Amino acid sequence: MSDWIDIKSDANHIKRERERARELRNSDWWKNLLAQGICHYCQGHFAPEDLTMDHIVPVARGGKSTRGNIVACCKECNNRKKYLTPAEMIMFELESRERAAADQSCETE
Repeated sequence: MSDWIDIKSDANHIKRERERARELRNSDWWKNLLAQGICHYCQGHFAPEDLTMDHIVPVARGGKSTRGNIVACCKECNNRKKYLTPAEMIMFELESRERAAADQSCETE
């Protein structure tokens, strides 16, 4: 994935929200979410230690560390998502499928 998104982040916002995320990691809410063992994105089942905290709207993009913006997800999904918003993730996946289909049709011709 290329870095085609221009991100202008606020260092103070990022520092503040990362601190809030650290506080949430110690909450019963987060521990219960981990105990469920389900990745928000792929719906796979994982051991709690194999799940990570992800901001749906990334902190670097203005997202906040709130229960409504934080989900548990597997490391693979978190690495694939990076700093993308959900809409950008969908667009990236559609573009990847379109490229794969175009490559496949070129090979069969």
